[in-house]
Amino acid sequence: DARNGEVNPIVNEESKTFIDYSGKFFSEYLDDTGEIIWMSERDGWNHLYLYDAKTGAAKNQITKGEWVVHNVDFVDRTNRQIWFQAGGIVPGQDPYFIQICRVNFDGSGLKVFSDSDGTHTVQFSPDRRFFIDTWSRVDLPPVNELRRSDDGKLVCKLEEADASELYATGWKPPEPFVAKGRDGVTDIYGVIWRPKNFDLDKKYPVIENIYAGPQDSFVPKTFAAHYTQQELSDDGFIVVQMDGMGTANRSKKFHDVCWKNLKDAGFPDRVLWIKAAAAKYPCMDLTRVGIYGTSAGGQDALRGILDYPNFYKVCVADSGCYDNRMDKIWWNEQWMGWPVDDSYVRSSCVVDVHKLQGKLFLMVGEMDQNVDPSSTMQVVNALIKADKDFDLLDMPGAGHGVARTPYGWRRLQEFFVQNLFVPDAGKLDSHNVLSARSGKFSIQP
Repeated sequence: DARNGEVNPIVNEESKTFIDYSGKFFSEYLDDTGEIIWMSERDGWNHLYLYDAKTGAAKNQITKGEWVVHNVDFVDRTNRQIWFQAGGIVPGQDPYFIQICRVNFDGSGLKVFSDSDGTHTVQFSPDRRFFIDTWSRVDLPPVNELRRSDDGKLVCKLEEADASELYATGWKPPEPFVAKGRDGVTDIYGVIWRPKNFDLDKKYPVIENIYAGPQDSFVPKTFAAHYTQQELSDDGFIVVQMDGMGTANRSKKFHDVCWKNLKDAGFPDRVLWIKAAAAKYPCMDLTRVGIYGTSAGGQDALRGILDYPNFYKVCVADSGCYDNRMDKIWWNEQWMGWPVDDSYVRSSCVVDVHKLQGKLFLMVGEMDQNVDPSSTMQVVNALIKADKDFDLLDMPGAGHGVARTPYGWRRLQEFFVQNLFVPDAGKLDSHNVLSARSGKFSIQP
């Protein structure tokens, strides 16, 4: 009330854990009709609701089901329709695949316009009568189709990428792989990269690329001719990546695992996933498993080798936020809550570095403006006090993500080659030769 400053909430959102205001927020005021379109996870899945802007009463739930709304593309006020992106709406598909949908304000007329088995992006014509649907998977090159907006009918296939020359080089796409998580019920989705010269009869060390930040999901879903993970795999490793519980774009229950529990990082799911992959593919040598990550992924990687020393033997942790009490407020408090309590201590890698058993390489940029470099130095200090051996690269003038620089990436590769191929990191095995050419490493028989 502008006259007296009194505030009356119109929409009240509550949660026993957290409200994902940074990643799952949508609000559109419809002034002509006195309504609000609102996004909420209140029923356990991320959906849209229609509110009366004057009374604050929910008129109806617009979208509903065991799937999630990712984004709203367009609100058609004239026809009272919403165009949006959804994940998990097509049964039997990867729930992270994006599909393009439309629904009426009252929840009726839900239509999926892009149900092909892949993840989709669209471009609408200026008058929105047509749209170009581009879709792909990690193992399927992009397909471009022209469709009508009124019914989604295919007008024509515009283009289908020809990757034959890429495949002729011996290139192979990563393989999607699904395994059950910690509850024995929930599917965990990930991908596997194999070396270009892969031999099914050989044993390969395994390296996990990890980023378990709760703000999103991170396993690639679109086709790409180049992955940095493939570069690492071509050094003679099998590289894996998966989205464990605690990350976004699934149910609220799936996401809530991270609440006051960032140390979890989905590891109970990740270890099971890797073991399931190795059960199917015995070429994966689980006596030699490494892990690496940057930023929150650096924190996750260090947490993995601290809490699962019998599984992860080698770790490269880059630019990590290792103690959530000193990192940026908005990100950490969203998942850990306020005030600061014992959950922050339990999730602190600094507190637990005395548990280190494997090989650790810390990287940090001197001028990191995302995560304070002091976060890494706290780990360094605690490691020294605990009398633990480790490697450290503090790159002068570098910002966030040292492993993404040519020098940092070469050093990361070298560290894994030396410590996963050679049992004694100080000596090269007589049957293997480490060669370096322009930052590329290979093991030669």
